[in-house]
Amino acid sequence: MRFAKVLALVLIFGALGACKYESIPDPAVSGKDAEWLALAPQPSKTYDPYTSRMRVPYSTSEAPGTIVINSDAKFLYMVEQGGTAIRYPISVGQDEYIYRGDAVVGRKAEWPSWTPMAEARRLNPSLPATVHGGPENPLGARGLYLYEGGKDTYIRIHGTNEPEYIGRNVSLGCIRMNNIDVIDLYNRVKIGTKVVVS
Repeated sequence: MRFAKVLALVLIFGALGACKYESIPDPAVSGKDAEWLALAPQPSKTYDPYTSRMRVPYSTSEAPGTIVINSDAKFLYMVEQGGTAIRYPISVGQDEYIYRGDAVVGRKAEWPSWTPMAEARRLNPSLPATVHGGPENPLGARGLYLYEGGKDTYIRIHGTNEPEYIGRNVSLGCIRMNNIDVIDLYNRVKIGTKVVVS
């Protein structure tokens, strides 16, 4: 039985390697990041090579450096040179709130504060006026603020304190990522990066 499990893992990772799939190691984090990540809700420790952060083959007409979000598949792709992308699992908006369109990253923030918008307050009137950045903040470890035509869309790519919902339609339009994944993406993204959401 043990041999069969080992053989299955070898075959899975062999197949992934043949297809140019490659695990991406966790980014280096600051002391503050390490402290707050340890206090934040943690994603499942079960490693799934098909849904974890990975470098994958990816064909697109978008330029390297572009972020492409596939809302139906629940993946965010950071396009690279040479026909690959770094793929991250995400959560997206509930059906009536899914954001689609082209934008740019207009602002970046580490452990951002959160001010609930009118729709969030309508759905949950007990929300506080502002939640300061930290391990319990719904925006998690990082925030990338999407702009169109120089104006804030109020859509964010951000971390989460609910990692159990990654892979689902749960938000009011924002794109949620595991905290360690959004730190990795944040480190790779510049202000002005194009974001395509479909």
